[in-house]
Amino acid sequence: MDKATRGGTSGPVVSEKARSHVSKPPHRIVFANEKGGTGKSTTAVHVAVALAYRGARVAAIDLDPRQRTLYRYFENRAETEQRRGVTLPGVEFEVFEGGSAEQLEAAIDRLTAGDLAGMVDFVIFDTPGRDDPLARHAATRADTLVTPMNDSFVDFDLIGQVDAETFKVRRLSFYAELIFEARKARAIKERREMDWVVVRNRVHHVDARNQRRIDDALTELSKRVGFRVAQGLSERVIYRELFPSGLTLLDKGQLGELGTSHLVARQELRELVAKLHLPGFSTRAEAA
Repeated sequence: MDKATRGGTSGPVVSEKARSHVSKPPHRIVFANEKGGTGKSTTAVHVAVALAYRGARVAAIDLDPRQRTLYRYFENRAETEQRRGVTLPGVEFEVFEGGSAEQLEAAIDRLTAGDLAGMVDFVIFDTPGRDDPLARHAATRADTLVTPMNDSFVDFDLIGQVDAETFKVRRLSFYAELIFEARKARAIKERREMDWVVVRNRVHHVDARNQRRIDDALTELSKRVGFRVAQGLSERVIYRELFPSGLTLLDKGQLGELGTSHLVARQELRELVAKLHLPGFSTRAEAA
C-alpha cells in the first residue's frame, strides 16, 4: 500500500461539537459511481480540501490502484508545496492496492491510528468507475454516500431505469437496490442511517426539456429510495488545469488572478460542501 503523510490545516475552525466527538470513529464519506467520467475524483479531492481548510483532520483512501486519480492529485499537491515552499491544508492519503474487505478495514484502522488515533474527523474514499467488490463494501459502510452523476439518462441508468415514452421510473437498478438494502440493514443493526446524496455535476450543458425530465425522474426515485439531491460542479476547464499542480479552487493565494467563472465555481463548491450536511459543520456555505 502506497502511503503519504499530509496533515496541514489552516486552523481549528471545526465546531467544538465536532471536536467533542473525537473518540468516535471517523465519519466515512464515500464517493461512488460504477460509471466513470462523472467528476467523482475531482469532487472528492475538492471536498477533502474544503474540510481541511475548515480545520478538520481528513484521511483519504484511493480504492482504484490502476488509475490512482485521487492519490496522484494529492501527490501533485505535496510536490507543489515543496516546489513553492508553502504549506497548504492537506490530508493523510494512500492508495489501497487490493485485497479483502477485512484487509481494507485494517488499512483504515492503520491510517487513523498512531499519532492520529481519535483525531481523524473524516475518511474519504474514492472508488473505481466500475463494479468492484471493495467499492461496494465501502459504499455499504458509508456514513455519507456521494454519487456524482452527469445530467443524462445514461448516468441516471445507474440508479434507475425509465420508460422510453413517459420517462417515468420503471424499476430500481441493481446499484440502487444494493444501497437501499444496505441502508435498511444499517438502520436496524446499528440504529443509524446512511445519508445518500446524488450530486448532479455538469448541469448547465443540458437542454431545458431533458433537464426537466431528469429533475422529475430524480424526484420520483428519491422518494422511493431515500436519497437527497444536490447540485454539484459544473463543467469548467479550471478543474482539469488544476490537476498537475494538485491545487484546488480554495487555494486562493496560489492561483493568481481569478476570473468570474473561477469565482462562480468556488461558490458552487462551497454550496456543495454545505449541502452534504456533514457532522460538526454548519449548513451554510463555508467561507474559506
